[in-house]
Amino acid sequence: MPEKDKLFSNKMKYDGFFPFEKFYQFCYGWLTDETGLFLSEKKYKEKLSGDSKNIEVEWSGIKELTDYFKFEMEVNFKVIGLTSTEITNDGKKTKTNKGSIEITVKGNLIRDYKGKFEKTAFQKFLRGVYEKSVIASRIEQMQGKIISECDEFLAQAKAYLDLEGKR
Repeated sequence: MPEKDKLFSNKMKYDGFFPFEKFYQFCYGWLTDETGLFLSEKKYKEKLSGDSKNIEVEWSGIKELTDYFKFEMEVNFKVIGLTSTEITNDGKKTKTNKGSIEITVKGNLIRDYKGKFEKTAFQKFLRGVYEKSVIASRIEQMQGKIISECDEFLAQAKAYLDLEGKR
């Protein structure tokens, strides 16, 4: 059975003005372009209440790093009280949204995802030896890469929201 290491779990919150549709596209584009993840949308749920809506989105992404390591990322968006509004900036009226958003990101490293070392008890033992003595530094390198990519995505999302909220 493949070994799954939970390496990263963090979230950020933002409350203010932001164009949700453009933000959604930015996040999807950044994750597919910068990390190379193959993203799939597991859930998209909208709930209307008056003139505002609450949205829940769940993405799951996978990327094979090598034939032994796989990167898995889960991204959840919770948008509360999203309303359409107009703001005036430098004399121009711009349509945008106002609301509260929470983004949760989890990053996992999956080792031996093809199950090559799972056929016998001896092979499981060899995997332990292989990971502890042969590729220990490689495992640390992969862990660092996954943590930095997850952290960078949250930083980029926050920067986008801060920038768009001040326009």
